[in-house]
Amino acid sequence: MQFPQVKTICDEIIDTVQTYFVGERLIMEKVLAAALANGHILFEDNPGLGKTLLAKIFARATGCEWSRIQFTPDLMPADIVGTKVWKANTSEFTLEKGPVFTHILLADEINRSPPKVQSALLECMEERQVTIEGETHTLESPFFVIGTQNPIELEGTYPLPEAQLDRFLIKLSTGYVRSLDLEAEILKRRSDWKQDDPTDFITSVTTTETFRTLQSLVETGVYVDDQIYLYISEIVRRTRESPYVDVGASPRGGLSLFKVSKANAAMSGRDYVIPDDVKLFAVEALAHRMIMKLEYALEDRITPEGIISEILDNVEAPKETVRR
Repeated sequence: MQFPQVKTICDEIIDTVQTYFVGERLIMEKVLAAALANGHILFEDNPGLGKTLLAKIFARATGCEWSRIQFTPDLMPADIVGTKVWKANTSEFTLEKGPVFTHILLADEINRSPPKVQSALLECMEERQVTIEGETHTLESPFFVIGTQNPIELEGTYPLPEAQLDRFLIKLSTGYVRSLDLEAEILKRRSDWKQDDPTDFITSVTTTETFRTLQSLVETGVYVDDQIYLYISEIVRRTRESPYVDVGASPRGGLSLFKVSKANAAMSGRDYVIPDDVKLFAVEALAHRMIMKLEYALEDRITPEGIISEILDNVEAPKETVRR
């Protein structure tokens, strides 16, 4: 597969998603880039803005198997990873696999379950495996989580631990539609579907095997110049040096920015990364990993997103990078 063909397939996936989801194309491009980088995606928005719908449409468009977990306060870890059940007819324990045994896991309203349940996802998100009663089971590739959460100020929410936030490659927000025409378009499409969930109408653009091929090409076929490595490292390091920040972006944050930049290059039909690939994802890949100092965390005037934007303005991007 050549990179112009990668761009064509990616455009078809995004076009398919846009047929059913009303929103900015850039958001959908970022979701696809994170998926091609085999990374987890976190959406945070108020209820009713289409987070779950976008995740379901995207999963169907890629042709991968997917499952959904609706996180609630009474959910148990075994409901996520599975458990061993005694079968009287065979006189032995058999494994009842949980919803994590899939390709795309939709973790809906992930912050409405307590931390013990949230932590059940830590191993599978980082190591692509789960351990059930001492036995380790490898998850099939591709595997990534699309998590949705409501703002933690809303009633009935539990803040995600920093360790779990750090495992999400990027954090996105769909936001409200920006025009009256788009607001009306949402209603019109719902009228055309004659049902709330349009996923039954969606024809998959790729197969699981094709999607694996795309991920492999992103991982092994995209060249990154030494100047780009230094550029990403400088951005990450400056998040730790900000006087407003208690904890800056982790090394995993730098790796996330590196991976998603490669994916964006491939989606653009290139086999090399340019500084614009890095700039496009810096906020989404790094902001949720930063912890503000308490005196600034209570203010809206200074935010992690604003700090990263300022860093991008002050760090000089490489003017020339070597192409392979």
